[in-house]
Amino acid sequence: MSPEAGRGARTHFSLARIDLRGRSLSLAELKRAVPRTAVSTVRTAETTVADIIAGVRGRGFVALADLAQKFDGVTQVHPRVPAEALAQALESLDPAVRAALEESIARARVFAAAQRPVDVDLPIANGAVVSQHWIPVRRVGLYVPGGLAAYPSSVIMNVVPALAAGVGSVALASPPQKECGGLPDLTVLAAAALLGIDEVYAMGGAQAIAAFAYGVPAGTTANGDGAELEPVDVITGPGNIFVATAKRLVKGVVGIDSEAGATEIAVLADHSANPAFVAADLISQAEHDPNAASVLVTTSAELAAAVEEELRIQVATTTHRERVEAALSGQQSGIVLVDDLAQGVAVCNAYAAEHLEVVTENAQQVAAQITNAGAIFVGDYSPVSLGDYCAGSNHVLPTSGTAAFSSGLNVTTFLRAVQLINYDKAALAEVADHVVTLSRAEGLPAHGDAVALRFA
Repeated sequence: MSPEAGRGARTHFSLARIDLRGRSLSLAELKRAVPRTAVSTVRTAETTVADIIAGVRGRGFVALADLAQKFDGVTQVHPRVPAEALAQALESLDPAVRAALEESIARARVFAAAQRPVDVDLPIANGAVVSQHWIPVRRVGLYVPGGLAAYPSSVIMNVVPALAAGVGSVALASPPQKECGGLPDLTVLAAAALLGIDEVYAMGGAQAIAAFAYGVPAGTTANGDGAELEPVDVITGPGNIFVATAKRLVKGVVGIDSEAGATEIAVLADHSANPAFVAADLISQAEHDPNAASVLVTTSAELAAAVEEELRIQVATTTHRERVEAALSGQQSGIVLVDDLAQGVAVCNAYAAEHLEVVTENAQQVAAQITNAGAIFVGDYSPVSLGDYCAGSNHVLPTSGTAAFSSGLNVTTFLRAVQLINYDKAALAEVADHVVTLSRAEGLPAHGDAVALRFA
């Protein structure tokens, strides 16, 4: 039912209010003031995830099968999805869904192609060239969540930039579904087939991240057979707190995109914002997960009240009402009242939202002042839902404040910048004395000797 169909209905819940008006806060104080998930929840996840990773490393496919039974209720020998299942999923795909996926793929490909950085070959001096070449990683593991919803859109967001980067080996994992006979969601499989991905695994959660990071040897199934799952170099993709925690714990063994955990939306709004639009956008992210964060930062107490009333109306008719109410009532969500847009911008930069909507007068100018966000959506007609599916941008974005130092998934996630140094004898001779001098100043004379002997 749409919000318009049941505007007489109301639901009763409350969003936390944080009133920062009349207060001058430092960055550290702002970071403590904004809504966040409880630290204890994160620590509990770390303990659980560490045990899962150790189990997968020690027992291979047997551990994966045990976890599939425990968390997904499916019996599994080997998680690899057969090629015929991928083909069948694509053949059975609803034509309207296929058309929507193809449009999303086309737009994502245009943007991904434009992100490919240019190699640089720079003559520093006569006979001296320093270069930087972008080289794709060998193999990637792409994670597509599948707990409370199916995410074929996340297949696109992971696969398109990896292919645009030139990655040669792409593996994809998504949780097994009991109603799909132990396979991942069939629309997810169809999206993978549509993009030409044939290495797909029915694996979910932290165990999928562990399998990608460390690999799984052949012959570690219960009956002693099964092909090897080769380790990857980079893992990307969104997921719940356990997936995000697993990515953090394996970082260093592999590269990761960012900690894309439970979703977040922040809306920076003034008196000019449409309260119905703002409420709908807060709900759109809250329906992902009871741990999702929906935050309104506003200069207008009147708008805050109007948005709360719209939420009561719209939540009453939304499909996932219970989940949305849990998310909006949690300590990770709330309304932050600020004196003016300058303070609002400071709050948003301290919060560093995964998704930030700017719905103010002169929205583009205000958005230009934001330095910390995974993605910024400007104005009334650029909602987060557009970015989730068909904007052309990527929806795999950093969460939990990590947008202050991490980027959203893009082509460079799958590339390494390799520097090449090519000097001839005359070019080296030009700086040889400087190398010797600096090596002695640092107490590393053998460095200078390695250059000097070339001219002895």
